[in-house]
Amino acid sequence: MSGVSPFTGDRAESIEMIRDSARGLLGADMARLRKLRFTEPGFDPSLLRQMGEAGWIGLAVSEDAGGTGLGMAEMVALAEELGRACAAEPLIGCALSAHLLAAAGEGELLAQLLAGEAVVLTAWQDRANTLDLAASADGARSFVLGAAGATHILWPVAEGGRVALHVLGRAQVEITTEATQDGGHVGTIRPLAYSGHGPGRHIADDVPLTEALDRAALATAAALLGGMEAAFAMTLDFLRTRQQFGKIIGTFQALQHKAADAKMQIALTRAAVEQAAAALDGGAPSHAVSRAKARASEAAMLVQQACVQLHGGIGYTDDYDVGLHMRRAMVLVPAFGGANLHRRRFMELSPELEDA
Repeated sequence: MSGVSPFTGDRAESIEMIRDSARGLLGADMARLRKLRFTEPGFDPSLLRQMGEAGWIGLAVSEDAGGTGLGMAEMVALAEELGRACAAEPLIGCALSAHLLAAAGEGELLAQLLAGEAVVLTAWQDRANTLDLAASADGARSFVLGAAGATHILWPVAEGGRVALHVLGRAQVEITTEATQDGGHVGTIRPLAYSGHGPGRHIADDVPLTEALDRAALATAAALLGGMEAAFAMTLDFLRTRQQFGKIIGTFQALQHKAADAKMQIALTRAAVEQAAAALDGGAPSHAVSRAKARASEAAMLVQQACVQLHGGIGYTDDYDVGLHMRRAMVLVPAFGGANLHRRRFMELSPELEDA
C-alpha cells in the first residue's frame, strides 16, 4: 500500500483549500469542546449553521440537489479536520442524511439541512456494531450520535426488498440519551405514532442506504485519522521538551520505538482512507471502505493509547488535551461498524479474494 496521495493537481489544491477553511472555522482551542461536554445538545448549533453556510454539510451532494458538488476526497479531508479539532457537531450524521434526502428528491428539508437550519439525523440500527437496517419498522433505534439536537429524524424502513424513507419531526419521537466517553451522547429513538406503513411521513420508496452508510463510515475513519495525527503531534512536542534525569525523554530509545510504531499506524491509515475515497469517487465497490474503517478503528486505539502512555501520568488526567482525543476515539471506533465487522465485510466484498 503506497503512502503517496492519489490526488494531484487541481484536486489536491481543492482538498487543501477545504482543510484551510476547516482549520480557520474550527480553530485549535479545546476550551470550546470542554464547555460542551456532558450538556445537551452537546454541540454548538450556531457553529453547525456556519458549517452549513460554508457548504460542508452538502460537500458531496450534487449541485443539482443544492449541494457543493465535490467528492469523497474533499469530504474525507474535511472529516479529518473535524477529528483533529475534536469537533462535537454531528456533521457526518447530517451529511449522511443529506445524501438520503438528495436521493429521495426531498428539496425543502434538504435545503434547510444544507443551510444548517435543520439538524436531520438518521436512525437506522437497532443493535450495536451492525450495518444492517433495523428489522422492525416501528421499534426503537439506537446509537444516534448527537440525537438530542435533532430537529428531524430520517427513518429508513425495509419494504419489498427496497429501503423506503420516512421523516419524523422532533415532536413525533421520544429520544432518550446516554452519555459517551467523550462527554457527548448517543440517543435511542422511538416513534410516537405508527401508521402501518412506517412512522412519520413517507418521502421515498427506494434510497441508497448502504451507499450512504459507506460514506459515513469512511468519513468516520478520516475523523479517527485526524484525531490520531493531532494527538501524535502533541506527543512529539512533549517528547522534544520534557526532561527526565537531565535528558530530553525523546532521546530514550524505547520511547522512540513506540513513537515510530504510532507514526507507522498513522501512515497506513492515511493511505487506506485516501485510497478508499478515490475508489468511491471512481465508482469502485465498497470493500475499500471496509479496509479503511477497519484499519482506522484498530490504529486509532493503538495510537491514542501510545500517546497517553508516552505522556506519562499527565496523559491520564482529564484536563490534558491528549486524553480528549483518546475519549473521542473510543466513541468513533464502533460508529458505523468497528474493526472486526469491517474486516469480515472486506473478506466478503473483496473481488481479489473472490478470485483467489
